[in-house]
Amino acid sequence: MSGTMAGERPMLSAYIQGIGLIGPGLSDWQSGARALAGEEAYSPRPTAVPAPEGLPAAERRRTGATVRLGLSVAQQAAAAAGLDPAALLAVFSSSAGDGVICHEICETLAGADRQVSPTRFHNSVHNAAAGYWSLATGATAASTALCAHDASFAAGLLEALAFVTVERVPVLLSAYETPYPQPLHAKRPLPDSFGVALVLTPAASPNARARLTASLCDAATAADRLSEPQLEALRQAVPAARSLPLLRLLARREPGEVVLDYSAQQRVAVGVEVEVEVEVRECP
Repeated sequence: MSGTMAGERPMLSAYIQGIGLIGPGLSDWQSGARALAGEEAYSPRPTAVPAPEGLPAAERRRTGATVRLGLSVAQQAAAAAGLDPAALLAVFSSSAGDGVICHEICETLAGADRQVSPTRFHNSVHNAAAGYWSLATGATAASTALCAHDASFAAGLLEALAFVTVERVPVLLSAYETPYPQPLHAKRPLPDSFGVALVLTPAASPNARARLTASLCDAATAADRLSEPQLEALRQAVPAARSLPLLRLLARREPGEVVLDYSAQQRVAVGVEVEVEVEVRECP
């Protein structure tokens, strides 16, 4: 963490180099930013999750919607950042993992033939997206897969910012959710798929979009909400969509601070600076 004066909140910081976004009526960051900024009316449509690039055909056929979503937003963000995805440390964050695979395994275990498919098993583990990311990009850098229920986006953001702050290297954050089928859906009703990815770096570059700072604050501080009923319903229903207040500031290129849901005891305050100064070094 960066140095602080007595009484100040410990703070993490990084620069955003690239953003990826896929959700209901949000096919990518470029189109999604216009809707979030209020330049276009938000028109929700069922999320279309594209096939991720880079995977061999056989591996691509084995992936479920959850892996495809996590990889697709990650690839959007890496491409926008102009960085080699193979060199990025990665944090993959999801509250649910692949609910469809979990449902299918439960059905198998409840039946007469309890032999679980090896493909289903390896797709059921929570770090499946991280594994497929390494296959698609050739990445050999460390990756983390985490789950923090409804706090999964904020937890992933803190993890990624901590890596940037301590290791001083670029880090990819991919946060994503896909719905469970019934009867699990009745207990965990995620209405649609939503994914967001950020490429974060320790230093600014000419295409840096903003500087982020993040710190913990007391739960008495209310999390930011969105004025549009449809976007606010999405924010409340899908853990990865808790990112929407932050994405709105970035879409509007507005400086400010947003408070994101985290735990019952704490929130995460995220500051956004849009005027980024790039350090220019003269040749000796």
